[in-house]
Amino acid sequence: MNLALFVIVPLACVFLIVLLARRFKALSDILANTAALFLLLLACFSLKQVAAQGVLTYNISGWAPPIGIALVMDGLSAFMLLTVNLVAFLAMIYAISYMRRYTEKWKFHALFLMMLTGMNGVILSGDLFNLYIFIEVASISGYALVAFGTQAEDLEAAFKYAIMGALASIFVLLGIALLYSHTSTLNMADIALSLAAKPRGILINFISVLFLAGFGLKAAIVPFHAWLPDAHSSAPSPVSAVLSGVFIKTLGVYALARVFFNIIGISAQLFYVLMILGILSMAIGAFLAVAQNDIKRMFAYSSISQVGYIIFALGIASPLAIFGALLHLFNHAVLKSLLFLNAGTIEYATDTRSLKGLGGLNDKLPVASVSSLVASMSISGIPPLGGFWSKLIIIIAAVQAGYFNFALVAVLVSVVTLVYYLKFYNTVFLGSLNAAIAEVKAVPFTMKFSLVALAIISLIAGGVLLPGLRIYLQAAANVLMR
Repeated sequence: MNLALFVIVPLACVFLIVLLARRFKALSDILANTAALFLLLLACFSLKQVAAQGVLTYNISGWAPPIGIALVMDGLSAFMLLTVNLVAFLAMIYAISYMRRYTEKWKFHALFLMMLTGMNGVILSGDLFNLYIFIEVASISGYALVAFGTQAEDLEAAFKYAIMGALASIFVLLGIALLYSHTSTLNMADIALSLAAKPRGILINFISVLFLAGFGLKAAIVPFHAWLPDAHSSAPSPVSAVLSGVFIKTLGVYALARVFFNIIGISAQLFYVLMILGILSMAIGAFLAVAQNDIKRMFAYSSISQVGYIIFALGIASPLAIFGALLHLFNHAVLKSLLFLNAGTIEYATDTRSLKGLGGLNDKLPVASVSSLVASMSISGIPPLGGFWSKLIIIIAAVQAGYFNFALVAVLVSVVTLVYYLKFYNTVFLGSLNAAIAEVKAVPFTMKFSLVALAIISLIAGGVLLPGLRIYLQAAANVLMR
């Protein structure tokens, strides 16, 4: 199997869109959605291939590492590729109608596919330098997409995001340079073997701090979170869905887990630091979300909180905790994408996303109402929805590891999460129609399709615990347990 297709296909479509879409307006929609569907189907096929054959490797131009560049797919890579390309495909379908409100739609498609190219490349990279290159490809595309609306607040948010992203990239690049000087290789597997044969010294601890700061900024964990609320609330809703659903998890959480668990290794002190950062993120993000009046800012702070659960579970590092972290990663990817697309639907129909200007939309936007309820309850941990099972597994893992106080905090944060999602749903959909809403526009079919699809996926997400599906998630978790 040619793993390079995950990078080549979206990149080739970018060139075709740039060359031809100005003349043929409908071409960018056709190319972008065809590419996204192909990548999703390829990701599904790859998941089965990895389950059947184990680790897959593709050497670019036939040169074997460490001289050549290798793309590597294991259980974790296949799981992440499926998650990323699923969200990207449904966000792209949603954008067919939603992005008509913006000019130069072909530029959106080109930037979106560049971002998808970067994320797929990060997941498949077998060496640290190309991991960094793909992080930059995805990040620069993300900066441009945040500013796509070209309003003053959009440009300000993109500028802040670019500054913080550049700082993160400096930390990561410096860590890679120091690691290369210490091991004389950039190949991940070779670095891991080299470090295993050497005692862990001050240099490795310093490199660990650099990577923690760099990837922590990309993941927007507290205290590296300041850029996220502005960026995610300013971007067009399909972009917000991808940024919150999979972008921060790929460039932040996945890269952090891959580097620490599979390359450098984690000390007991670093495990504890991850737990503390996770607890801070879940608590601070939740309490800040309660105070928000803007729907998308509320969801953005909620992302900080939910990523905190994942980081906390990775810090526990038991097999059950890692399984729970990856299950919650998938659940949050689907649920937060659905919530941001619903925020876009509400704004599309009413021209506002302020809670003070909304109310009584249950009859006017029934699809958005039902899908918002499903997503809100699941992400709050209401049984038997998928979000309940992933949070329950993480809390049980914390109790088993003896972190009773941390487990209690996780439970209380889930209660706070329920409070602000009930506030959102009650204010937006229940009661009588707000007099400030002059007109509620009809929502196009493509937007409804993505909402329904994500809602169905979120409803059956708990089914991943069934033996037939659990094997794929367990294969991903096993990669981090070596």
